[in-house]
Amino acid sequence: MFNVIRRSQIIGLMAMDSSTATRYGTVEEVWVDDRGRVVYFASDAGFTPFEQIATIGPDALLTYSELALTPPPSLRRLYRMAIRTPSLSTPLGWVEDFLFDWETGDIAAYIIGGEIAAPFGGRAVLFPDDVEVIDAEAIVIKEEAKNRLKSESEGLKGFLSEKSQQVKNLVKRMGDRLSKLLSPQDKPEVVRVKIKEVRDELAQSGQHDKNALEEASEFLQDKWEDFQHSLSRTGKRMKQAIDSAWKRLTHSS
Repeated sequence: MFNVIRRSQIIGLMAMDSSTATRYGTVEEVWVDDRGRVVYFASDAGFTPFEQIATIGPDALLTYSELALTPPPSLRRLYRMAIRTPSLSTPLGWVEDFLFDWETGDIAAYIIGGEIAAPFGGRAVLFPDDVEVIDAEAIVIKEEAKNRLKSESEGLKGFLSEKSQQVKNLVKRMGDRLSKLLSPQDKPEVVRVKIKEVRDELAQSGQHDKNALEEASEFLQDKWEDFQHSLSRTGKRMKQAIDSAWKRLTHSS
């Protein structure tokens, strides 16, 4: 949940090479494979593997390289894709948006519209455990999935993507500071103490809204395990992205 973002939040972002600060496109779409895992984003420059993403900010998506590829033919575009059950060929609704972890590509939740979402005011949250298969034309959900749908506010309340920009900025700032103070092996009590120390440092500066700072601190306290996993993945992700880009470039030459 620490790196989860909405599809709609990255559409239109500037895509830049983080090492050269070169702009090479604007994010136009997010694509998944036949297993429902986000694998590419499309920009004016072409298709770029999600493994190349270094970080996503409010204004830009930064990558480890400008690598753009011709995608495989089996990609799916989830936005506006129909939703149905195994017993019905008639769609019950469609995908309005979805949330995914930009480090792993895993989808965290689908925001759906249509008849199936009518009891929730026209938009509801469907979770990946209730998806049976994503084929070329529809997302097929379990027969009883409609009984486990949640409203948008209830289903997404634990995700950072749903916080205010002020809180998200503070979480990032605190996270950057904590990454220098913590290791993936630190015990929970150590992590919690360090989070409080960083919160107190920022509070003493008098430059931040106290409520937003407290909300950011509480989020990190609740998601400390996700944060540690993110720390552990960062170095590996960078090496894998660079190795992957090199292999693809040398293979194509």
